[in-house]
Amino acid sequence: MLDPARQQSLARRLVAEGLGTSFLLIAVVGSGIMADRLFSGNAGLALLANSIATGAALVALIVTFGPISGAHINPAVTLAVASQKGLSWPDAGAYVGAQIAGAVVGVAVANAMFGEPVFAASATVREGGGQLLGEFIATFGLLAVIWSATRRRPEAVAMVVGCYITGAYWFTSSTSFANPAVTLARALTNTFSGIRPSDVPGFLVAELLGAAAATILLGWLVPTLPERAPSVVVPRGVEETHSEEST
Repeated sequence: MLDPARQQSLARRLVAEGLGTSFLLIAVVGSGIMADRLFSGNAGLALLANSIATGAALVALIVTFGPISGAHINPAVTLAVASQKGLSWPDAGAYVGAQIAGAVVGVAVANAMFGEPVFAASATVREGGGQLLGEFIATFGLLAVIWSATRRRPEAVAMVVGCYITGAYWFTSSTSFANPAVTLARALTNTFSGIRPSDVPGFLVAELLGAAAATILLGWLVPTLPERAPSVVVPRGVEETHSEEST
């Protein structure tokens, strides 16, 4: 059983992960709806606006919540960190639950802000081997960037991740979901950013395989990777660390 100090620490981290993922989905879905309306169905301009808004929001969210929880806001990142002993598996499970819950709330808020049904199954088709390969590449690249930047330029992680996702919107066939919580939640909005529910399982498998492959390869390329795992994506604050060490 966790002692009170440990419980409080975990509670703060879970709220940070849930809130961060919620705002990420608000940014993704909200900017998608806004862009689609402003550009009257011009998919290219809408995607440009969607990608810039998402990348910028990611930078801000990582800087904001990183010192509290590490700012994973992505189950693929959390599971990769746990595999390198940067997070206990029970805590990882709690993180993933908070991330998925936050993502669902974020989609509901974005839909409601723009007068859409709070939840609606998406009709946007995202199927085929090319799309799945795109998701594998998107998630592989994201984890590779995170692991390498955390090791070599930790102060730049937020900017690097935001830039990577902005770019990956354009160079991957899937427009780079690269996040299982995002994928699940985007099935609940029948708007520009949606994904048909029947296409979700394939995306999830591709994302988890991409994350695993990147973690294995970077574990060889960067031998000290396990030593850096606790600081992914951003090191938790000194006060947080001290409270855990005292338990």
